[in-house]
Amino acid sequence: MQEKEDFESSHRRATSTFSFEPLDPDEYPLSRPVSQSQRTSRYTSRTVTRAPTPPLPSKDEDNTAPTQEQPATQYPPPAKLALILISLYIAIFLVALDRTIMGPAIPAITNKFHSIDDIGWYGSAYMLTSCGFILLYGRVYTFFPTKHVFLSSIFLFEAGSAVCGAATSSLMLIIGRAIAGFGSSGIFTGAILIILEIVPLHRRPLLQGLFGACFGVASVAGPLLGGAFTGSKATWRWCFFMNLPLGAITIASVVFLLNIEDKSKEKRSGTWADLFKKLDPLGTILFLPSITSLLLALEWGATEYAWSDPTIIALLTVFAVLFVAFVAWQAYTRNTTATVPARVLFQRSVACGGLSQFAVGATMLTVSMYIPLWFQAIQSLSAMASGIRTIPLVLSVVVGSILSGALVQRIGYYTPFMIIGSVLMSVGVGLLTTWNIPIPARIWISYQVILGLGVGFTMQHPNLAIQIVLPKPDIPTGTALLSLAQTLGGAVFVAVGQNTFIDKFVARLEGIPGVDARAAVKGGATAVLDGVPRSAREMVVDAYNYALTNGPFFACLIVACLALPAALGMEWRSVKEGMQKPAVQQRSDEEANDGVALTKERLDTGQEEELEAELPNGGRVFLGPCQEDESRSERRT
Repeated sequence: MQEKEDFESSHRRATSTFSFEPLDPDEYPLSRPVSQSQRTSRYTSRTVTRAPTPPLPSKDEDNTAPTQEQPATQYPPPAKLALILISLYIAIFLVALDRTIMGPAIPAITNKFHSIDDIGWYGSAYMLTSCGFILLYGRVYTFFPTKHVFLSSIFLFEAGSAVCGAATSSLMLIIGRAIAGFGSSGIFTGAILIILEIVPLHRRPLLQGLFGACFGVASVAGPLLGGAFTGSKATWRWCFFMNLPLGAITIASVVFLLNIEDKSKEKRSGTWADLFKKLDPLGTILFLPSITSLLLALEWGATEYAWSDPTIIALLTVFAVLFVAFVAWQAYTRNTTATVPARVLFQRSVACGGLSQFAVGATMLTVSMYIPLWFQAIQSLSAMASGIRTIPLVLSVVVGSILSGALVQRIGYYTPFMIIGSVLMSVGVGLLTTWNIPIPARIWISYQVILGLGVGFTMQHPNLAIQIVLPKPDIPTGTALLSLAQTLGGAVFVAVGQNTFIDKFVARLEGIPGVDARAAVKGGATAVLDGVPRSAREMVVDAYNYALTNGPFFACLIVACLALPAALGMEWRSVKEGMQKPAVQQRSDEEANDGVALTKERLDTGQEEELEAELPNGGRVFLGPCQEDESRSERRT
């Protein structure tokens, strides 16, 4: 009797943390007498299965965040992986480059087409379609093969670039810019999703950090390349034609090297009408004109029209009405066909990551445009020389992105680096607001380095976070949301910076005798002193410095400070979660009847054969490692 009680007690202690019920000695009697010492000497783990064991469902089939890599995933070999990644980086570089490369080319374009009234459209046409279709692409990636959608994005981007390069009129150039922007809106999301399929989670931080490096280099390389092409025999047309051979490399690599499984087949079940509804066409119809109206109002306000002009008021009204309607529609269809499901939007790391990306996008794009202007206007440097002086910013962004990615890959946690980066970014932008006319090189270099490291440490980690906190079917939507936040932040705050600069510059110039404030503004950075009396030139330069540091730089300081609370709100999750999966996963009692159960128990020699006789359909019992008998620990199916 005592022996039986000891045996039951052993079962209760060993299985208390598992769902598998302990065995009753009366129900499963041993085939031969066993001593107490034999029972207590063998402590092992037992897995009971039915044969054959069905495959375990992936994390995607649950509505829970994935924390483990699937062991059956076949990743490409190193050489093929390297070629695919290089092609993705080229695509990201071209998309980022197209945002800034046109600036130096605009004077030559307006001279060619006599289209000075269209200047605003050359940049805004690209940004409008780029922002407007990002969310739609997130939905399309959910229901269609990643490879095919990504290739279609590249083709659209290349087609738009070809139209721009071959443009025979200003309207043709604007249409080409809009097509290129449409294609670009799906490239970044697609690149992230491709990396998701070809690289295990714990190795992604460094590789995604290189995305940030591409953005950083392109932000400064754009104006330099634009100026170089415009001033050479190649002409401004090669600002667009250069995309064609580089884009062809990406297309060829993706077509011939990328082999990923189409996991969206089941989601495309039903008729084409059902699939069309799942893409949320009404949401796109409401969102696209809404965001277009906002960006046009910000682009034209205080430049083309006064803020009190009926055109600006009408645009802002359209934005407000349509955006409220879009939000209401998303709430109504929040977990069915919504472009932005509530479960994604209000997920803690997605919401905080979106705010962080908005701040980073606004800060990086704005300062990369206005720092060169500061050198041109204050120190009378050429566009090429001013671009060279932003190299400290570029290099520090690259170093910060790669270094933080490597550290996250080693440590596992990304949140600490987002916090550090947010602090550095805010401090760096704050230091820019202290720039003055007599400034040593060590000052403007060190301030840019601090800012660049902050941007690099912060830029890519939100995209990494959503791959951990969201179930795989929602990752395309989450990636699109963060991409929209970053793009929208840049578009909005470039316009905000322009408006605040003009307001403060004009206000300062109005008190200087002999200076036409509006003419000085339209003259640009290189011609700011044209027609200004010699006695007033120092005051004009001082006014320009004041307007830059207290206008766009100060606006960037405000938005950069939002990155810190966003980083503090991120969940502390590790990219190393689930790196080493157990050989057999634990399941509930109901699942154990059809699959696998895991328990621990003191077993005697031969007892597993007794248990196997009781299992249906040829079930087997496998013994794990034993502390006292290494030979039995090697036993396998």
